[in-house]
Amino acid sequence: MSAARDLAHFMTGLSIADLPAQTLDHATMLIPSTLASAAMGRNIISARVVREMAREDGGAPQASVWFDNGAKLPMSRAAQANALASDAAASDDSDLRQIVHCGTPLVTTSLAVAQHRGSSSDEVLAAIVIGYELAGRVTDVMPVFRSRGFHGSTGAIFAATGAAARLLKLDVEQFTHAIAMTATSVSGLVKAADTSIAREYHCGNATLLGIQAARAAQRGYTGEEDILEMKGGFFQTYGGEDGPAAAAKMLSDLGASWDIVTDMAVKLVPGGHPYHAFGEAAANASREAQVAAEQVESITVSRPGLTALSGPLHPRDLIDMAHSPAYFTAAGVADRQFSWVHASPEKIADPVIHGLIDKVRVGPPPTENAARYRQGATVTIRTYDGREFCNTVYAPRGAGLLGIDWADIDAKFRTLMPLSGLPEQRIEDALGLVHDFRRQPDVAALVALLTN
Repeated sequence: MSAARDLAHFMTGLSIADLPAQTLDHATMLIPSTLASAAMGRNIISARVVREMAREDGGAPQASVWFDNGAKLPMSRAAQANALASDAAASDDSDLRQIVHCGTPLVTTSLAVAQHRGSSSDEVLAAIVIGYELAGRVTDVMPVFRSRGFHGSTGAIFAATGAAARLLKLDVEQFTHAIAMTATSVSGLVKAADTSIAREYHCGNATLLGIQAARAAQRGYTGEEDILEMKGGFFQTYGGEDGPAAAAKMLSDLGASWDIVTDMAVKLVPGGHPYHAFGEAAANASREAQVAAEQVESITVSRPGLTALSGPLHPRDLIDMAHSPAYFTAAGVADRQFSWVHASPEKIADPVIHGLIDKVRVGPPPTENAARYRQGATVTIRTYDGREFCNTVYAPRGAGLLGIDWADIDAKFRTLMPLSGLPEQRIEDALGLVHDFRRQPDVAALVALLTN
């Protein structure tokens, strides 16, 4: 069989009872995390433009646009608009292997399709777990696709497809061709994503086209079934991989572990996830040091593979900030924490932080415990009087492998959701419904709370 068909057999054969409890917990946590991120991003110009375009186009009123006066659109367009808002704020989830944000397309797709079809809460959670597994399996065997110039949406689209296919109850044949059509549907250039609001445009398109691939397959549309592994196919073109070998690796040990547990990480602070550990380790070292900014001689960052600081050294806006490891590090030292406030224009312009940015340098890669670093970092603060304070964070807070605390999810939700314009009581009611999600018959009550 083709790799797509093998995946389809596995995905369609899973029941909610086959999924470990932790996978369902993490799937549930992705819902408030994504809603909070969308609240933060809803007024960014990219989100406004696509939302306005979707409203102008109109169509069947199948699913709600969040925080938008009860507007309903076709489920693919509603999901696209909601996904773009979530990704725009650079505050959604990430994957520890690659810079791929699966949770945004998963949650926006699942709530939109479930709202239209009346799917149960268990069906929604299973769709999120399965969609994450599909995207993770595909991207895990292409470790260099980003360095080849392709954005993370190249993998995230499979998350939307998997969730939609599951909720639309596609059979093996249909699911196979949904995967095949997805492999030829979307990409995105990483350079554009790193320097502009094209990043969230990629995410919105991935969500839209993932749903459309599943809908088309449901109606009998077929693609090239062997497209993942064939010569000139997906793995070779995007990942530079030997197709059959990559497919074999992708299909090995299906069900032995779950990517939503081992590799998913919820963002508990804003910005590019590969730099969260810089801010966390810097804040830890700074709290130990208890020294003023003017006493700091240098700040050294290291992690396996890091040879130079990437992105804008001195950020001017949210896009720059999200891609500036120097900012994360300097802000952590300056404020002894890194939090949601560091995405604000005031903090991004803080002269104390910018003064420390000029003291950030890259040190030699660590040689001890190198394998433990999962988007981790070591930060060393050196003072003018010769003292040094060092801290290592092997994986940032919010990483599934560390365990995710509901208290952190609740704090994120309560911090960002007021930006949605919803009343405080409705925000609390929505959080209560999410905590009790598996007891809800469907998503109707939750979605009803998300409109202004």
